[in-house]
Amino acid sequence: MVHRRELDGEALVLGNQGALYLNAMTWWDHATGSIWSQPTGEAIAGPLTGSRLALVPSTLTTWAEWTTQHPDTVALDAPGRRLAVGLEMMAIVVDLGTEVVSYDVTVLRDAGVVDDVVAGIEIAVVVDPDDPNRWAVYSRRVGDAVVDLERAADGLVDRRTGTVFDPLRGIARSGLMAGRVLDRLPAFTMFPKDFERLFPDGRSWPEG
Repeated sequence: MVHRRELDGEALVLGNQGALYLNAMTWWDHATGSIWSQPTGEAIAGPLTGSRLALVPSTLTTWAEWTTQHPDTVALDAPGRRLAVGLEMMAIVVDLGTEVVSYDVTVLRDAGVVDDVVAGIEIAVVVDPDDPNRWAVYSRRVGDAVVDLERAADGLVDRRTGTVFDPLRGIARSGLMAGRVLDRLPAFTMFPKDFERLFPDGRSWPEG
């Protein structure tokens, strides 16, 4: 997950605090010494306790998949260090402030796309059935309309208008909404047990 480090108009300078909170990393900010939970972006100790940093859209994927979509990317490489991404065992988490929902990646692969409402916002959670490293979360509201998406051979199809969207870029390729773009929403991945520990009031999909 990625958080915006601006709070009340000031940019925080954050460092690794070194301890774990509920088995997850914590930060500290140099200005106040407050301690922050990395998964939730919330200050859990110090003068800024209760403050929360805003999530921004991001993705966890393989380098091969990223460069397929963004071939001009330049990145800092740490020789000998590689992150093994096993998203099949994880969940995609959508945190929109007043409601947090976890979506099981294995079940999502079978569905291809799940239409849901989180914190009053119509969303779509998308996973490529052939590669769980290819995923995205979108707002389903396009202007004054709300699309009702299902997976099809040529992409995501709005049942109401027949518009076909690219599942990983959110761009309408054909149909009444051709050229329109679905807004990407902040989301991140974590292990289901960690979700239950960090977000005890959160909802898990599928329920039960």
